[in-house]
Amino acid sequence: MARYTGPVFRLSRREGVDLFLKGGHRRNEKLEKRLTQTPGTAKSRRMKLSDYGLQLREKQKLKRIYGVLERQFRVFFNRAALKTGVTGETLIQLLERRLDNVVFRLFFATSRREARQLVNHGHIFVNGKCVNIPSYTVKSGDKITPRSKEANVSRIKARLEMFKDLVVPSWLSLDRNQLEGIILRYPTKADAALPVEESLIVELYSK
Repeated sequence: MARYTGPVFRLSRREGVDLFLKGGHRRNEKLEKRLTQTPGTAKSRRMKLSDYGLQLREKQKLKRIYGVLERQFRVFFNRAALKTGVTGETLIQLLERRLDNVVFRLFFATSRREARQLVNHGHIFVNGKCVNIPSYTVKSGDKITPRSKEANVSRIKARLEMFKDLVVPSWLSLDRNQLEGIILRYPTKADAALPVEESLIVELYSK
């Protein structure tokens, strides 16, 4: 599948908010100062958006945060629309339950892009079985562990040491010694803590 391979912070500048794509577990104040300028010329200014423009920008934010393209994003939206509950919040829940996002949330990777690469290359196991599909949806009770290959384990330990002062979201548990993560429950919108107004996305797709 095609993927964006350009500068990731350019995407944050386009949206005017830090999407946490560049080593996304910590805020980067130095880079945040550049968010007021759109990509392109140094003096670019943000224009006032129409209602459609606002809805589109919220969709683009959410797509870029999770690193999914339009077709796959639409699949997740359709799944959310078929479930009971608030569609926008359900959409965020489904995206949070993606395996690559869970690997990122467990600090096994510095970004979702790196997490996706770990999954693609067969370095992540779910309940003892290798899963190489980044969009795989985890369930409550699932156990996430890295492949026992020495180089892979060393890489994961380095990431955990890098983020040793951070705590995983409350819907996950992490055993840093055993390198084991467990899905305790399904995430909520509050758990995701995203700079996105998901109701505008629902309005966009409801037209």
